[in-house]
Amino acid sequence: MKTSKRLDLYESVTASIIAAIEHMEQGEAYEMPWMNGEMEFPRNAAKGHFYRGINVLILWIEQVSRKLENPYWATYKQWTEMGAQVRKGEKSTTICFYNQYEKESESGEEGRKVWYMKAHRVFHASQVEGWEAPAKQEKSVFESLADAEAKIAATGAVIQHGHATAFYRPAGDIIGMPAPEHFVATKYSTAQENYYSTLLHELTHWTGAKHRLQREMGKRFGDHQYAFEELVAELGAAFACTAMGIVAAPRQDHAHYMVSWLKALKSDKKFIFTAASHAQKAVDYILRFSEPEAKKEAA
Repeated sequence: MKTSKRLDLYESVTASIIAAIEHMEQGEAYEMPWMNGEMEFPRNAAKGHFYRGINVLILWIEQVSRKLENPYWATYKQWTEMGAQVRKGEKSTTICFYNQYEKESESGEEGRKVWYMKAHRVFHASQVEGWEAPAKQEKSVFESLADAEAKIAATGAVIQHGHATAFYRPAGDIIGMPAPEHFVATKYSTAQENYYSTLLHELTHWTGAKHRLQREMGKRFGDHQYAFEELVAELGAAFACTAMGIVAAPRQDHAHYMVSWLKALKSDKKFIFTAASHAQKAVDYILRFSEPEAKKEAA
């Protein structure tokens, strides 16, 4: 029974992301479902912690598609405990958590621990009565960009400017970037925001080096592992931009990558879950250099 429910959740979440990507409109660039200039990390209203990994994507898609004005979510029980009431007829959103149980061995020896995924149902603050979201803490653009610059510099990554395109080169462990002044504003974000979101995409690639998080980068454009690493970098940039208060600008090369992503999503129901997990680890790694004691609760 556990296996059936787990597969249903993988399929349900993957299907919603595939649908969101397939219904995007093409303009200056593709705007991914998890990219929005006003986006905040989804947050548990009862405990105050931020959701992580795949739950960020699930709730971001809901926030964008329903044009929700704040990032607060909680279970029915949590809303009740806070003195709020979910309105009759409101539909919940399913998120997932990983738990462990110990599997008994046939020989009677100590069993091994097994991870399994469990579904939870949450409701957004707009679906309840008797609770008001706290005021949003605004940062100026200058503060956000200065904060991003400090966090990037703290990693010690070698970043070389003056290149025609942005890239991470494992041989030499170098990030190459066009000069900041070569970035232009789009309808999605400013030139500075485009620069930092692109840099954070490449910095996510940088975390995957063998002496860091050891991700397999893929050998050529279009293969499964290449598509996987690009999606990790895409999500990592979105997570990092949100953490630093920067608009997660869509990249101009999304049109090429999306074909590979859709193919992989349709053939592997765990693809997006695994990519989101690796992206979260990458961002945690990046932020660890400047915030060694700041740890968000896992969700």
